[in-house]
Amino acid sequence: MAIKSVLKMGEPLLLQQARPVEQFDIPQLHALIQDMRDTMADLNGAGLAAPQIGVSLQVVIFGFEKNQRYPDADEVPFTILLNPKLTPLSEDMEEDWEGCLSVPGMRGIVPRFVRLRYQGFDPYGTEIDRSVSGFHARVVQHECDHLQGILYPMRIRDFRQFGFTDVLFPGQQIIDD
Repeated sequence: MAIKSVLKMGEPLLLQQARPVEQFDIPQLHALIQDMRDTMADLNGAGLAAPQIGVSLQVVIFGFEKNQRYPDADEVPFTILLNPKLTPLSEDMEEDWEGCLSVPGMRGIVPRFVRLRYQGFDPYGTEIDRSVSGFHARVVQHECDHLQGILYPMRIRDFRQFGFTDVLFPGQQIIDD
């Protein structure tokens, strides 16, 4: 299909709540998902939400075996998730570095639930129901935040731990977001 431009922080669409998907298994939905896959692969992303490419629908994709942007992260199975619902499985939270294709060149320490359950649908309308932890849980929360108009800097508690990647990690080869 096509590699799309990723909207950057400041674009109004990124601050809006996305609409639920109402029709499954239709050509327009499959084309959107293919565009998202192509775009995420081209940018070495760990995930991507439809609003990031200018489409206000509750569609996220995520997953990888190895990712240059997160070299120490465990594998996350590739998932296409529509109309997601997240439920924390405990109050335990963990802070860790995050970046975002819509906030290029920057990283910040973001608190996220360690364990959660996510539910939703695949592109064919089949239910998805998984309980996950660790980096998998972090990626799901990050991507689903995009569907609510939330970018990771909005979750940062200490802005001393937010900045440009090349300044925060001098001399390290970190792929630009």
